[in-house]
Amino acid sequence: MALNRSTAVRADFLPFSRPFIGDEEIELVSDVLRSGWLTTGPRVREFEKRFAEYVGVEHAVAVSSATAALHLALDAVGLKRDDEVITTPYTFAATAEVIRYFDARPVFVDIRVTDFNIDASRIEEAITGRTRAIMPVHMAGQACAMEEIVDIARRHNLSVVEDAAHALPTMYRGRMVGTIGDLTAFSFYATKNLTTGEGGMLTTNNADLADRIRMMSLHGVSKDAWKRYTQHGSWYYEILAPGFKYNMTDVAAAIGLCQLEKIQMMTERRAEIAAMYTSALTDMPQLELPQTFSDSTHAWHLYIIRLNLDNLAIDRGTFIDQLVARNIGTSVHFIPLHLHPYYRETYGYEPGDFPIANSEFHRVISLPIYAAMSDQDVGDVIAAVRDVAQQYGRV
Repeated sequence: MALNRSTAVRADFLPFSRPFIGDEEIELVSDVLRSGWLTTGPRVREFEKRFAEYVGVEHAVAVSSATAALHLALDAVGLKRDDEVITTPYTFAATAEVIRYFDARPVFVDIRVTDFNIDASRIEEAITGRTRAIMPVHMAGQACAMEEIVDIARRHNLSVVEDAAHALPTMYRGRMVGTIGDLTAFSFYATKNLTTGEGGMLTTNNADLADRIRMMSLHGVSKDAWKRYTQHGSWYYEILAPGFKYNMTDVAAAIGLCQLEKIQMMTERRAEIAAMYTSALTDMPQLELPQTFSDSTHAWHLYIIRLNLDNLAIDRGTFIDQLVARNIGTSVHFIPLHLHPYYRETYGYEPGDFPIANSEFHRVISLPIYAAMSDQDVGDVIAAVRDVAQQYGRV
């Protein structure tokens, strides 16, 4: 269908995401550059300490990405070849690919239609003698049913590794995500609620797991090897295991320290934008808006609308094209993993194997939601969405 001109067109393009970076980050990064210490050092350790305090957890280990964090977490819980990890198909590539790093198998469980999170009621039937861990993903910033998931894991002697790439900060039944499972991985990618450009963090209350992760994140060398170039370090080190190069730099940590000071403000702004969207779009029969739940808070990393396609004369792709024509950037979260060639060819998946993930994917659009948006930006998104829905609506 050809694109139509509309009165609801911004003068300039609004990107789907933009980090909230100010002079504070620039100044602290400049201080790090002037210090001569650019790689893992005192700023990383300060960031870890302050992040752990913020989340309310005993240990936090900063790494180069959430992918690295998930990989290290699975190593720490002892994942081996031919083991299985139960997770969701409705996630980004990293969640399942780190399982494949071990020649282990990701076992997918379909999602809840309410919030795109793994359906805890279906997890137990997926457990086999090879299952080693459960990896829930807190989709868009909405917590999974962690009480049920942890209970299942404890009864079957499984580890719980949380993919919280979207979930900073999310509260679940009075507890912060990052304190619930055995290990939790956070993302600080450029689009995330707190960014370091690239980066991630692992949190745990288990000192042994934290020690293993810290060692494996820097080549498997002995404790505090990063200090060997300082006045108080030693040239001597020992390789204790074949580790990885997953350490965070002080440059990235400097950005993270500034972002941590702003996280409350940025979270509140995201919630304000979500409320503005919900208030302005709730009367549209062409749209289904995200749900929230009384037992948890939502980090609003994503604001995902679903199209009621029976009420529209266009499909999801054309709806996105129409928003782009009105200078509004969007995205789609996510193409379920079982639809991708690698997982189809490796495990023989068909689209209908996980019917809820498959059906919901075909009607989702993620709208811009980030602290750097002005009220005018939000209004422009609302005007464009309403305009497209009304122009192509069947009702």
